[in-house]
Amino acid sequence: MTQSPHDDPSEPTSEEDDLAEIELTDDDILEAMREIPGYLDITTMDFRAVYHLAHRHALDRLFSGITAGRLMRREVRPLTPDIPLAEAIPSFVRQGLKSLPVVDGQRRVIGILTETDVLGGLGAETFLALMARVIADAKCIKSEQHHRPVGELMTAPVVSVPLHAGLREILAAFASHPGRAMPVLTTDGRLAGLLPRKVFLNACHPDRRP
Repeated sequence: MTQSPHDDPSEPTSEEDDLAEIELTDDDILEAMREIPGYLDITTMDFRAVYHLAHRHALDRLFSGITAGRLMRREVRPLTPDIPLAEAIPSFVRQGLKSLPVVDGQRRVIGILTETDVLGGLGAETFLALMARVIADAKCIKSEQHHRPVGELMTAPVVSVPLHAGLREILAAFASHPGRAMPVLTTDGRLAGLLPRKVFLNACHPDRRP
C-alpha cells in the first residue's frame, strides 16, 4: 500500500482500522514507558506512530502468503446470463456453492448470482419463508419464475479481486459487500476462480493454517 508524503504515519488508515488494531491511549503508552528502565526520549505521539507502523509490518509478515490466487476455488462452473433460473439452481447444488459468477462469451465476469438473488426471483426473502409457502401450497412458485434468465436476477456490477490481491485488498473488497464469495479475475478480466469469505477468514488465523 503506497503512502502519500502527506500521510501521518501515526494515524491508521481505514484498512488498518478494518484489521482491528487496538487503539492505544496516552495512559497505555506512559505505563509501558515506565516499565522500560532508563530515560526514553520519545513522545506519546512518536510511540503511537511506531506502534501503528509495527502493527502494519507485523501483518504483512504474518499474512504475506495470503493472495486471492492461492485461496480461491478454481473448479467453478460459472453461469451465463441467458440460463433460466430452473437450470441455474441445480448448478448451485452440484457445486456446493451459494454464489456463482455470471460470465459473457469471453469468460469475463458481468455479475454474480447469489442465494439471495435466487430467493428474490422466487418471491421470498429467506429460505424458510420459501419453504413455508411451498408447504402451504406446492404450486406457489409459478412457471414464469422458473424461466426468468439469470441476467435479470444477478447482482451487477460485481465486487471482485485480481489474482495477486493480498490481505488488505481482499479485506477491503469483502467489507464493501455482504456476499459469501467473490470472483477472482485474471489480468485481462476473465474468471480465474471464486474466493469464499469463509476460506479467507480461516486463512486470517495463523494457528489454523497448515
